[in-house]
Amino acid sequence: MRTGEPLPAVGDVLTALATGLWHWNTATELVTVDAEAARLLGLPARRTTLTEAQARARLHPVDWNEIISVVGLAVAEDTLAEVRIRIMDERGRVTRTVRSRSKPSYDAEKKSFQLIGTLQQVTEPVPGTPAGRTAVTGDWRRSREAFLLDAGRALAEARSTAEVLRVAAGLSMPGFSPDGLAVFGVEGDRLTIIGHHGQQPGDESPFSHMSLETDYPAAEVVRTGRAVYLSSPEAYRSRYPVTWPLAQRFDRQSWAFLPLTVAGRTMGAWMAGFAYPVAFTPDERSVLTTVARMLAQALSRAGLAESERELTDGLQRSMLPTLGPEIPGMTVAARYVPTGGGLQVGGDWYDMIPLPNGRFALVIGDVQGHDVRAAGLMGQLRIALRAYAAEGHRPDAVLSRASRFLNGMTYGVDAPSDTRFATCLYVEADPVTGVLEVARAGHPDPAIRMADGTVLARHTEGGLPLGIDPDADYPTTRIVLEPGETLMLCTDGLIETGGHDFETGWKRIRTILESHDGGLEELADALVQAVHGPSSHHTTGPFADRREDDIAVLLLCRQGEGCGCGDTAVTAPPVRRTMLSVAQAEPERVGVARRQLRELLHDWPSADQVDSAVLLLSEMLTNVLVHTDADALLLAEVRGEAGDRRMRVEVTDTSDDLPHKRRPGELASSGRGLMLIELLADLWGVDPQGEGKSIWFELYESSGGPRSSAPANPGSGLEPRLHESD
Repeated sequence: MRTGEPLPAVGDVLTALATGLWHWNTATELVTVDAEAARLLGLPARRTTLTEAQARARLHPVDWNEIISVVGLAVAEDTLAEVRIRIMDERGRVTRTVRSRSKPSYDAEKKSFQLIGTLQQVTEPVPGTPAGRTAVTGDWRRSREAFLLDAGRALAEARSTAEVLRVAAGLSMPGFSPDGLAVFGVEGDRLTIIGHHGQQPGDESPFSHMSLETDYPAAEVVRTGRAVYLSSPEAYRSRYPVTWPLAQRFDRQSWAFLPLTVAGRTMGAWMAGFAYPVAFTPDERSVLTTVARMLAQALSRAGLAESERELTDGLQRSMLPTLGPEIPGMTVAARYVPTGGGLQVGGDWYDMIPLPNGRFALVIGDVQGHDVRAAGLMGQLRIALRAYAAEGHRPDAVLSRASRFLNGMTYGVDAPSDTRFATCLYVEADPVTGVLEVARAGHPDPAIRMADGTVLARHTEGGLPLGIDPDADYPTTRIVLEPGETLMLCTDGLIETGGHDFETGWKRIRTILESHDGGLEELADALVQAVHGPSSHHTTGPFADRREDDIAVLLLCRQGEGCGCGDTAVTAPPVRRTMLSVAQAEPERVGVARRQLRELLHDWPSADQVDSAVLLLSEMLTNVLVHTDADALLLAEVRGEAGDRRMRVEVTDTSDDLPHKRRPGELASSGRGLMLIELLADLWGVDPQGEGKSIWFELYESSGGPRSSAPANPGSGLEPRLHESD
């Protein structure tokens, strides 16, 4: 070219140098090549656009994997990507070797790569040499590091032995890849086959349970801890003539046997077999050795994790009982989810115990902590409770003995800081009458779901958690489970898991109980799913941290109309009913009674009537506590179809003193209770009993609000009288 002449076009210069241009966009999955690049790829010499699949079909599979690794490393280091590629024809033969240089860029928005580069043919290597066997990347170090990073990440993420073997089988090493793999383990003085790839099922039989003294490469590797490289069949046959016939039938050309070493101990061997001759250069041996070390670590972690899972699963199965035989007229369902501390078993438990008197007991509890000691104490405490219950003791006596038992095991030991306690709820149930006798040791109260979906948290008498005071008392509360009602017992994990406190967690559980329409097993699944399933991550509580805990839930349904446990259809409106005793020494239970009445009337349309009912209940209970020496018994129920229901509240005591009207002065602080009942109740009255009396009032949903009424019970000839209080 003379001075002053225009410069030739870039394309003409590249054509003169037999260099082609190509452009690859991973977002569109298209590869555009000019005429020279198309010729080098074995296509007609004209500009064309190929899909990724069409371009990949022209390249050696191993080299395609190298391109992906080198490109990723070049983007990370902001350098050129250089790689040698073997071009294949339609019959899978290598026609030429080309060198590609490209500058890759990454689009963060589209999450795609764009590459613009050149292709240039390089001198064909001599057949039979390592270069003739495989293309060599322009930068071996970068290619090797990219491969080892990918392999290390994939092996680190494998969580089981099967996953580790799948990852090992899918590794594409830089410039050379085995077509057969086998992982050997050791049991006693024998080799075992942990897994293999590239062979047919059953091909491993001659190598399984082979003695470590056998003249076989894997056995030698395990004995000595040193790798064995066999670059040709002749080398294999001359070094291991006895076992050569076993390997000959696989028709391979080279083998590498490497030790799998963890913490200085050889736990097995890894075999990589190649269908073509491999010289095992220092670089290739370095890659194989590094992969073997990563493989050994991954197999060790996976084996340890599988052993722990097997141990904890077996411990869980042995400690958690299966529910007993079917109970006539009742259905039981239970769930246990160990979520705390990373173990598959924790301190929560449940149990169902047949009793000598024909009844059965339901037990649920939670031992303090989420570690192995908590699990061990849980198993011992569960056995002790079964033993005390089987002796025929009452619920209060069972818990008293269990508390003494746990206190003796945990207090006064060598490590006082490791003392433990446990909460527990013990229910003795009569399947014939539905009577439940409940004893509680620091555990959450039970809840009852009525046949129409109304949910009541039933307050029960309780004592200290088990193990704190060996002489603690545990009073018993009696509850009647009506036909169609369901009793729920749970640990605090069901309520407070997921960043919830007791109040917000109970609202979440109550919503599930009220809205569920189905059988008992489906209800148990719905409760656990709401707390522990994927949906729980979108309904977290007010706390920033998602506190996790073991979960145990136990459901008992007395079969009846509308319970969902059988084929019984609802033929009559269900009756809601709650009963509560208020002792003279426990005036705070008046507040519990008010709360239960509001829960019973949760869907009553008139808020004024609900407020009136709560006010009148407070007056009636307070009068009994202030003006008599007797305890009060509350019975509240709702009957009838929606829109025409009747609410009845009755308070019974053992005093024979009948109420009477009083005319309080303007500044008097008491004496207006009867005036309130006459004003707010639709119907009210006093029923004398053999011992004591019963005072009651009724409100009707159809009336829509409070109204006065004449005294009820006109035929008794008694004028109602009521002792007045604040």
